[in-house]
Amino acid sequence: MNILTGLVILLWLLITPTDAAAMHIMEGFLPIQWAGFWSIVTLPFLIIGVRHISKIVKENPKAILLIAFAGAFTFVLSALKLPSITGSSSHATGVGLGAILFGPAIMVVIGLIVLLFQAILLAHGGITTLGANVFSMAIIGPFVTYGVYILLKRLGVPRGVSVFSGAAVGSFATYMVTAFQLALAHPSEVGGFYASWIKFVGVFGVTQIPISIIEGILTVMVINLLYVYSKQEIEGLNLS
Repeated sequence: MNILTGLVILLWLLITPTDAAAMHIMEGFLPIQWAGFWSIVTLPFLIIGVRHISKIVKENPKAILLIAFAGAFTFVLSALKLPSITGSSSHATGVGLGAILFGPAIMVVIGLIVLLFQAILLAHGGITTLGANVFSMAIIGPFVTYGVYILLKRLGVPRGVSVFSGAAVGSFATYMVTAFQLALAHPSEVGGFYASWIKFVGVFGVTQIPISIIEGILTVMVINLLYVYSKQEIEGLNLS
């Protein structure tokens, strides 16, 4: 448990302020009707996530620190941004770890908290766009990650490959959905939604593919470290 505590502290120490031009949809960038729509769509998932966390903590109080670690991991990876060829930036999501450890529902709550703190403290994302950002990063990302991981696991694929594939595909799926959200809100005058979606995908696709691969590798490394130093905490999570 001491190693896990140290990892949590280390992740939080890595957090540094960053600029506001990121792949999280910025404050005011969505029309109010779309901001409201994504908030409403997100609400049922949030309710399920709260219930899921309550169930996990009630059944295993020791899981709290591991949940906190998953949250810190998500905060750091999604706050560390890399320059994009467009002059904007791209970043990992970090949601794959928690989704694989606890299932995707818990990451809706963790993702909401992470995105809210980033919007307030780092000017990363926004309050009015919180629902849209939660939907792409904390709902689509974790559910895709978990789905890919479980599918490969049932097919007998080794754990490391399953974890890598789930985290990488889930990370990339987040950005495909963000591009979808932006295209819906800002269709092109020529070509409409489809042309706009292709444009947004092209803006971030080049940098996001290698970032997703790196996130997959990093998630595997962290899972392996947890097996070495915190096996007692995760042995009941059925990851093998």
